[in-house]
Amino acid sequence: MAKTIVVKQIGSPIRRPAKQRQTLIGLGLNKMHKTRELEDTPSVRGMVNSISHMVEIIEEKG
Repeated sequence: MAKTIVVKQIGSPIRRPAKQRQTLIGLGLNKMHKTRELEDTPSVRGMVNSISHMVEIIEEKG
């Protein structure tokens, strides 16, 4: 079983650069307080780190 992380959106994409909005969409987040369970890969971690002010990692599984 692969490792997964649960990511929650805590910040709004309003008045943010387009690149940050696209990163949120790439993670499957588009509304406040929405959560997603994602595979824990270096690319996903990089996306989360690039918008760390708008998302938080709730838990790590696996």
